[in-house]
Formats: sequence, structure tokens, C-alpha cells
Amino acid sequence: MTKKTETKATAENMTARAQELFGDVSGRAKAAFEKGSEYVSQATEFNKANIEALVESGKIAAKGMQEMGQAYASDTRKNFEDVTATMKDFAAVKSPTEFFQLQAETLRKTFDTAVSQTSKNTEMFVKLAGDAFQPISNRVSVAVENVKKAA
Repeated sequence: MTKKTETKATAENMTARAQELFGDVSGRAKAAFEKGSEYVSQATEFNKANIEALVESGKIAAKGMQEMGQAYASDTRKNFEDVTATMKDFAAVKSPTEFFQLQAETLRKTFDTAVSQTSKNTEMFVKLAGDAFQPISNRVSVAVENVKKAA
């Protein structure tokens, strides 16, 4: 072989090898880009669902607080009516014995009402907290599943 032929063959070999190498790198880069795009898309969808869960949680909390406010207003109105009726009863008392009996009865009713309303309000609040946290809890479950799949 002549030097010129040898140089030409070497150049052709190097060119072929370079094309093969760059073709492989290009294919890998394209695959990595596609995989990265897929991850970004999944992350975007995941975060979108998280935001939707927060919004839903906020709606549930707002509705529950409104219902609790209405219940408090109703209880307050009933308590005011009870106090008004009790004052009328006290105004109609004729003897000290009747006064002390009415006072004891009023104290018992007031205590029972306070316990009942506190219990009802506590139950409403606990239920509201659970209901409002449920969408977030569901998203946490999805996140845990995603971590398990990735591991």
C-alpha cells in the first residue's frame, strides 16, 4: 500500500468511527432528553394534583367553618331565649324556697347545655379536620406509592 492509500484508509476509518461514536452519543442524548421530558411531565401532573388537593381541602374547611359558625349562632340564639325565659321565671318567684329550687334547676340545665354544646362542637371540629385533611392524605398516599415504584 502506498502512503496516500494508507492515509486515505486511515481517514475513512476514523470518519466511520467518529460517525458511529457521534451517532451513539446522539441516540443516547435523544433517549435521555425524552426520559427527562417524561419525568418533567410526571412531576408537573403530580404537582398539579397536589395543588388541586389543597384547593379541595380549603373548600371543605371553608364550608365546614361556615356550618360551625351557623351552629354557634343557633346555639347562641337558643341560649339567649333560655336566659330570657329563666329571667321571667325568676321574676315570678314567690318564695325563697322556690327561688333556690329554680336556681338549682337553672344551674343544672345550664351545665347540661354547656356540656352538650361543647361535645357537639368538638365532634363537628374533629369531623371537619378529618374531612379537610382527606384530599391531602390521598396525595400523600400517591406520593408514597410513587416512591415505592421508584425504589
